[in-house]
Amino acid sequence: MKFGLCFGMVVPPDGELSWADAVADFIRLAPEIESLGYDSVHVTEHHFQRDGHNSSPLTVLAAVAAVTERLELTTNILLASLYNPVKLAEDTAVVDNISRGRLRLGMAPGYVTEEFAGLMVPYETRARRFEEVMDILQAAWTNETFSYEGEFFSIPETRLMPRPVRRPHPPIWYGVSGKLMLRRAAARGAAWVGSPRHTIDELAEHLAVYRKACDETGFVPQELPIMRGVYIAETREEAERIAAPAVTHLFRELYGRKSAEGERQLRNDAGAVIEDADTVSFETFKDRYIIGSPDDAIERITALRDRLGMTELTCWTQLPGIGGADVLSSARLFAKEVIPAFRD
Repeated sequence: MKFGLCFGMVVPPDGELSWADAVADFIRLAPEIESLGYDSVHVTEHHFQRDGHNSSPLTVLAAVAAVTERLELTTNILLASLYNPVKLAEDTAVVDNISRGRLRLGMAPGYVTEEFAGLMVPYETRARRFEEVMDILQAAWTNETFSYEGEFFSIPETRLMPRPVRRPHPPIWYGVSGKLMLRRAAARGAAWVGSPRHTIDELAEHLAVYRKACDETGFVPQELPIMRGVYIAETREEAERIAAPAVTHLFRELYGRKSAEGERQLRNDAGAVIEDADTVSFETFKDRYIIGSPDDAIERITALRDRLGMTELTCWTQLPGIGGADVLSSARLFAKEVIPAFRD
């Protein structure tokens, strides 16, 4: 099994960390994360949120590419519907060249209305636009020249330069949960990545749709990556002391707020839809986290692997407000006590 570390650059406005601190922690810690035996690093993307998030995932990964040699650099998730697809093809190819072919692209249509409004993209077109963006990316990456005529984009004969180092192109993951998009992931031959928003039961439901579509199209996925909020310490009490406020903020501020506004449902561990973000708490969302001792982590990871067939766990350890020293403490302990339990 593979293991990665996610850096979200989410900084609560009432906390001690600035956004500059969070991104500096990522760049500074990346070489040690590589030396600890992790396989990948991951970054998220959101825009216009009061607690920051990462609005430029490719820029951040380019910085980390310069200080690492082996780690796979992963967008998890890049909101492709918000981009000019030709410029996105260029930027991803450049980062893939900077990293000598280490870029992986987890992508999704997006769902946060203010992001579409602020970037002047019609919200109601996001799913159709996403598929056109994906078509254009693959055409640009794999052909000497390409053109495109669609509902949203009309591109004359164009040459992408440079082309990606990795052939035929950087791996594509779909970060989606709706049935239509799960089927489209299978049709494109893309890996599906499980979101930290969902319980293991919800992930199993999504996976069943995806696997059925894979069977129908003849696609045999080789990867099943899943992201979880992960923080471990010597004791469960110490891990929860550090990480419980962080995951409560994450689920309350964006996921819970959007569910309460009726934009994207979030359910707590009991299955109730969140209609008031203030009802979100660490205790009512524990099924989504891996927060505790090394033994706790091994138990939870084993359950994900055995039930879902997970091949890679992305550990979102730089959770909101958690600084570099605490991130490194968890990463070191996880590498020492947890990763060896899952290596062949």
